[in-house]
Amino acid sequence: MTTAQLPALTSEASDVIAVRPGPPLTGTVTVDGSKNAALPLLAAAAALRRPVQLSNVPANADVRTMLTLLQHAGHRVAHPVAEPSTVVATPGESTHPAPGMHPTAARIRASYYLVPALLAAHGGAALPWPGGCQIGGRGMEQHFTVYEAFGDRTTVDDHGYTVTAGRTPAGTVSLTLPFRSRGTTIAALLRAVVANRPLRLGRPNLSPEVLSVLDALREACWETRAAERLLTLTPPSYPSQDTHSWTVPGDKVEAATLACAVASTGGNARIAGVRSTDIAPMTAALRWLGIPVTAHGTTLTVHAEDYHPTHRPLRAVASLSPGGLDADFEPPLMALALGLPGTHLFADSINPGRHNNLLPQLARLGADIHELSPTQCCLTGPQRLTGAGVEATDIRTGSALLVAGLTARGVTTLGGLDQLRRGHADLPTKLRALGADICEVTP
Repeated sequence: MTTAQLPALTSEASDVIAVRPGPPLTGTVTVDGSKNAALPLLAAAAALRRPVQLSNVPANADVRTMLTLLQHAGHRVAHPVAEPSTVVATPGESTHPAPGMHPTAARIRASYYLVPALLAAHGGAALPWPGGCQIGGRGMEQHFTVYEAFGDRTTVDDHGYTVTAGRTPAGTVSLTLPFRSRGTTIAALLRAVVANRPLRLGRPNLSPEVLSVLDALREACWETRAAERLLTLTPPSYPSQDTHSWTVPGDKVEAATLACAVASTGGNARIAGVRSTDIAPMTAALRWLGIPVTAHGTTLTVHAEDYHPTHRPLRAVASLSPGGLDADFEPPLMALALGLPGTHLFADSINPGRHNNLLPQLARLGADIHELSPTQCCLTGPQRLTGAGVEATDIRTGSALLVAGLTARGVTTLGGLDQLRRGHADLPTKLRALGADICEVTP
């Protein structure tokens, strides 16, 4: 079956998709808004308790779940008819006690971002333990430390946790994180907003997703300063009463995955809608491997037709440091490196269970990857992969398997699409737009 003969991919969730090798990927595609940025921005809108219009909101499953949770907590959510990717969120009436949390809160990790808004509206928050990708233990202890610094009380049991609003100490709230947690940094920012208190946060996470929240708060007249050692947040003297207009940045992880897919096939393509600064660690890794890329403004261009092997070993080590390699970049880079010469090292101690998901699935395609530890592995390329049945056991494993399937001999069938669609509204369709041989399969 040729690409031209494939049936159109539908918006309905299919059980399996099939991927076959084909010609180099070419063309132009635009990424969706970032899931990892949209979720905290929606929570920030709820914490501010002011009307917010948020544009470039992706339609993936995790974002839809967050919108459901906002509505269940009393916020009004609407989509303008002419702008389906725009969400208008307005605060609803406060009720006491807080409503029991919707069961879908356990489906996503980002449900914890709603704690500050629930404290503001209801004086308490009771949530199930966060769900999302099963990629290792990612505890809530740092979050609880933040709430305790603001005078709140936390209790836990087997089913979840409860935070009860207390009396915030007078003056500036100061604390230092033991490591640069993105979730805890955002929790501290939103709790300071709800308390209307200045915040001094040592050792903050300064990822693009955190900076997007800071930009949004700055638009709402909060004074922000962010440096590697210290982040400060100061309430406005005269809070804005206007409707705030924010924009979700383009999905850097989707852009990175598409770039690896184009590079793996030796293609040339433009990936639009992503800030070049957000994708800088990925472009540096591709150039190190000998793949020419250019990034200007909001467009990334991959010129893999001009690829010249460097035979240099790639060290793809996930890092929380400013400018470090995002852990979500590692899986598609691993899939790409399987086809490139050299011995390459991969490490992700941030998500210690990710390799347990990814490596066995790549092995089904014939990948020979040596585990150095539960969080480190190395491989020597180029390797020839062979199509097989694989499973998207988490979002990034699913996207990496799509990259690997583009060069594997024969047919690769990918299941677990509910996981993939949690983070990407329709990544296979974007690949198909670049010429990938992808179709739905009905078992």
